Amino acid sequence: MNVSVIVVTWNGLHVLKECIAALAQQTLVHELIVVDNGSGDGTREWLAEHAPQAKVIALPSNLGFAGGNNVGMRAATGDYLVLLNNDTIAPPDFLEQLVAPLANDRRIGSVAGVLVFAHQPETIASAGIVVSSDGLHRDLWAFQPVVTLPAQPVEIFGASGGAVCYRRAALDDVGLFDERYFNYLEDADLAWRLRLRGWRCVLAPAARVRHIYSATSGQGSPFKQRLLARNRLRVILRCLPFKLLRKHWRSILRYDLLALGYGVARFQPAVISGRLQALGQILQLVQERRALQKRREVSSDSLEHWLAAPVSIREMLDEQRTLTAILGGV
Repeated sequence: MNVSVIVVTWNGLHVLKECIAALAQQTLVHELIVVDNGSGDGTREWLAEHAPQAKVIALPSNLGFAGGNNVGMRAATGDYLVLLNNDTIAPPDFLEQLVAPLANDRRIGSVAGVLVFAHQPETIASAGIVVSSDGLHRDLWAFQPVVTLPAQPVEIFGASGGAVCYRRAALDDVGLFDERYFNYLEDADLAWRLRLRGWRCVLAPAARVRHIYSATSGQGSPFKQRLLARNRLRVILRCLPFKLLRKHWRSILRYDLLALGYGVARFQPAVISGRLQALGQILQLVQERRALQKRREVSSDSLEHWLAAPVSIREMLDEQRTLTAILGGV
């Protein structure tokens, strides 16, 4: 089994050290590639001294999560490509547990790992991606107890890029991340492209890593708000089949109007500017959409199966309060 692990970092040496140390203890032999997105914190020097086994790719500037991982995946030699956030800590059997489902079905294109909160490891941070009919992509089973995870691998919509294994053949079919996303929802876009081509995704519930939430960009930062707002519309306009758009456009519009109202009320201009940026690219996004949908091999009805009911405003606010409380305990 030929496995490559790609870790992208940007001024994250304070968390990268534990990530690399944990990977050195893995029971599965693997190729390690660290892509440094133009850090200025001594990352490259530290890696040269403490991780000589790693192939380090030093980039002159920050290409984001999407661009950095694409560089790493292009350089990788493995048939299975594992992406792992630099702010994760993996137990020794993580890689073995993560790649195991790929041997059972050649149509499995990706396997999602489970991210738990680093300082509250009994709580799930993400078990993959769930998408609702209003176009919102969220962390599957976020804030649920780890003990509620299924005992065996189960099929889910898509994998979070923070802890995932992709089959190289699947990526050869649909392409890598769209680098224009930079950060956030590039994994959702890829999950849709894999689904459109008939590739399956499963969750490996025993493959768990501790995750330091939003260690790089900061939870709730304007940078993150702008990219999430822009990239949400990019995913919807590029990836949803017309039948689903026609059926759910009211729900999608309702969410965005509520988000815009919230942004105005809370003086968060990034929520607005991100959406305007996406709408300014609408002609290009429609052209890309036509190309993606032309290659679609599954029916809209089968994709409809993966759309969950929208969450209420109260539920979203409750989740935000829960996340604030968890992060406040760091």
